[in-house]
Amino acid sequence: MSRILVVEDDADIAELLRHYLERASHQVDVLAHGSEALARIRDQPPDLVILDRMLPGLDGLEICRLLRANPATADIAVMMVTARAEESDRIVGLELGADDYITKPFSAKEVVARVHALLRRSARPGTAVADGSGRVLEYGGIRVQLAQHVVTDGVQEVRLTAKEFLLLQYFLEHRGRVLSRDLMLTDVWGYQYTGGSRTVDVHVRRLREKLPVLADAIETVKQFGYKLK
Repeated sequence: MSRILVVEDDADIAELLRHYLERASHQVDVLAHGSEALARIRDQPPDLVILDRMLPGLDGLEICRLLRANPATADIAVMMVTARAEESDRIVGLELGADDYITKPFSAKEVVARVHALLRRSARPGTAVADGSGRVLEYGGIRVQLAQHVVTDGVQEVRLTAKEFLLLQYFLEHRGRVLSRDLMLTDVWGYQYTGGSRTVDVHVRRLREKLPVLADAIETVKQFGYKLK
């Protein structure tokens, strides 16, 4: 049973999410205040956080940034929920480390499906992992231990979010192949993503920043996608 924290100050929406997630056999806690939520996450890390953007005390974007900056919480899957549908707002959330982004009004069943996809593909150490074979992938000094979800650059460990890790693994396993954004959204995000293909661009840029060897190694294929040389 996965532990999910819903951080939402609209009581009706929070209870709707609780109802559907508990019906899907998840353990769900609900909080309405940003500062209280941050303290709870640090004290009792959940498997996934559903995080409203606008919250009293501390907004969702700041909470997301603080979670990613702390090694103890950096691997927690984060889904942002917001009433603001502008692409610029979605990109900001993704740049701060959100794994997924959904806008209100939404279908509760769609949220549950996305939650399942994130939990399935974003397993953290201490939970079931996607690959228990002990396989290691290497590229240009990068070493990826799949079972442990550990990435090193030849000098030190590099902290990646769950989605960044999966995207890196996908590139390494499809080296030399031109990959469309739509294909990556389906294969890495685990469903037919409706949030726009810019999310791929944001995650690729973060990989290039965190692992400089990829800055030139991941080629942009104009109006199509990417290829790892």
